[in-house]
Amino acid sequence: MANLREISVSAALNLLSAFAFLVAFAILRLQPINDRVYFPKWYRRRIRNSPRRSGVCLTRFVNLDWRTYIKFLNWMPAALRMPELELIDHAGLDSVVYIRIYLLGLKVIGPLAVLAFLVLVPVNWTGETLEGVKNLAYNDIDKLSISNVPDGSKRFWVHIVMSYVFALWTFYVLYFEYKEVAAMRLRYLASENRRPGQFTVLVRNVPPDPDETVSEHIEHFFRVNHPDSYLTHQVVYNANKLAKLVQKKKSLQNWYTYYLNKNERTSKRPTTRTGFGGVVGTKVDAIDYYSSEIQKLSEAEALGREKVLSDPKAIVKAAFVSFKSRWAAAVCAQTQLSHNPTIWLTEWAPEPRDVYWRNLAIPYFDLTIRRKSVRSFIQGFLPGIVLKIFLILLPTILMMMSKVEGFSSRSSLDRRSAGKYHLFLLVNVFLGSIITGTAFQQLKTFLHQPPTEIPKTVGESIPMKATFFITYTMVDGWAGIAAEILRLVPLVIFHLKNMFLVKTEQDREEAMDPGCLNFATYEPKIQFYFLLGLVYSAVTPVLLPFVIIFFAFSYVVFRHQVINVYDQRYESGGSFWPDVHRRLLIGLLISQFLLMGLLSTKNIEKSTIALLPLPILTIWFHVYCKGRFQSAFVRFSLQDAMTKDTLERATEPNLNLRAYLKDAYVHPVFKGRSHFDSPLLVPDEENNTLVLTRRSS
Repeated sequence: MANLREISVSAALNLLSAFAFLVAFAILRLQPINDRVYFPKWYRRRIRNSPRRSGVCLTRFVNLDWRTYIKFLNWMPAALRMPELELIDHAGLDSVVYIRIYLLGLKVIGPLAVLAFLVLVPVNWTGETLEGVKNLAYNDIDKLSISNVPDGSKRFWVHIVMSYVFALWTFYVLYFEYKEVAAMRLRYLASENRRPGQFTVLVRNVPPDPDETVSEHIEHFFRVNHPDSYLTHQVVYNANKLAKLVQKKKSLQNWYTYYLNKNERTSKRPTTRTGFGGVVGTKVDAIDYYSSEIQKLSEAEALGREKVLSDPKAIVKAAFVSFKSRWAAAVCAQTQLSHNPTIWLTEWAPEPRDVYWRNLAIPYFDLTIRRKSVRSFIQGFLPGIVLKIFLILLPTILMMMSKVEGFSSRSSLDRRSAGKYHLFLLVNVFLGSIITGTAFQQLKTFLHQPPTEIPKTVGESIPMKATFFITYTMVDGWAGIAAEILRLVPLVIFHLKNMFLVKTEQDREEAMDPGCLNFATYEPKIQFYFLLGLVYSAVTPVLLPFVIIFFAFSYVVFRHQVINVYDQRYESGGSFWPDVHRRLLIGLLISQFLLMGLLSTKNIEKSTIALLPLPILTIWFHVYCKGRFQSAFVRFSLQDAMTKDTLERATEPNLNLRAYLKDAYVHPVFKGRSHFDSPLLVPDEENNTLVLTRRSS
């Protein structure tokens, strides 16, 4: 077990490594050739241009101004300088709310660390229990932990009282943070510009009709039941096979561009082979071959598109239904449309770029079966295989599982995948590190123990694992921050594309990979560090400074990335915050139960009774916050909707809303196709109280 000196040496080495990363980042980001990698967001918004330097040709690629290298840390204050309101306009509310999680870590763990070092560390250090035990191996970190307090000592009541102080402080910070984020979301929704999702509802499980097509049935239903507010709708097509064809064509076009560029550079016609990977099969002229293949795929794409549009079986029993006002959309999205609660199911439509089109083709009632199947897979088979794969691959696997469950938006997929990853880190990394082996391997042991003994088994192991988690925090934390800020993989990919695939300025822009905040991977890791801070605040406070350093550096780094790099794939208005809040309270509950288990082994009379109100209070706090704030994240008030509608009618009386919404929810493979028209109502029909129908009855 490492001692305090070894931990200090390790910390110093990690700080040196961090400094080296910062220097490497400074050198890479200052080079003109890398400018598009480290500032892609500004290029995509046409605010930044490629650096133009006079002089020798070398300056086009390398920054020779030595003065810029002296201020290599100036990106840090620059990242902190942008005000939050401006940052919301620049990057969106999702990005700002995500960054606030790191700031929340500083607000929670920082004061806990101060109190723990002022109160608990002296209590632990003066316990002098370990020094009196013969033949016991211990180190300086153990002397700073609760392990140094003798069994049965009244000193443990200090830890019990401080656990209440820690919990109350955490409640205080979480309450006001939840309140602030909810207010930010409401202000954002009230002030944001007009977008299609404000007027549109996703309707699923449309019942079949013997006389009308799905599209006609939807139009008929909403013209009857929403006669004054229904505007138009767009049925959903199962175009998954067509989308694969379009993607394959795009890949071939990249190869075609590559060989054209190669021909221009060498003045020699390139060749390729027709077999797998271009390395086997008949040798042919590469340019002619790919031109021919692209032509074939274009023809197949046109035929496939016509087939999808003309095939009734390709129409999914779902549609995006748009209304004349936000108020009408809010009413439809938040009410039951039929006496049968299993049909005409509605929810707010995600914004167009948030739609995960592939899953809309899944029949609605298949979703329940799929989610039960995935849950069984995770509980039964996954624990056996996750131990045999790299942790870095796990988020991708969990995302694939979430896609199988059939969620219709990317934001839902991210939140669902984050929940699975958080569970894995909690059980296999945290509990699996505290107990010898993984938690799943200990399941049989737990089954043969009385329920009251399980917290003791886990609790006894907590102080002994403090050194491991200190090392984990330094290594894993710095590795993640370094990978995030250096962006070595996007850097290499950009230069490879720039060498072989870029022919025009548009190609160069497409070669940039700004990336995005990967909520499904990042947020569970943040929760893991919250968990460490909450668990060890009352047990081994020496761990807390390392957690604080992680939060502080991550806050600055991700703020820089959000400002200069990331281009979010969607905007959900911070709808993930209830999940963040809930998982934080789960971590707090775990810390309380583990402390109860630990103290139960220390012969403290009535310690369990004294700590029992803590988890009850935590659960009550969760229920209260859920009732107080969660509605702001799942509903949109009719009052706010009417206010926005009234203002819009006053400022834009001639707005053609139908034209604005016409192509908003068209499948990407049909975008820009003149022959693809969503159903429209002619003015006479719109004002007609009688609804035309082809029904025979």
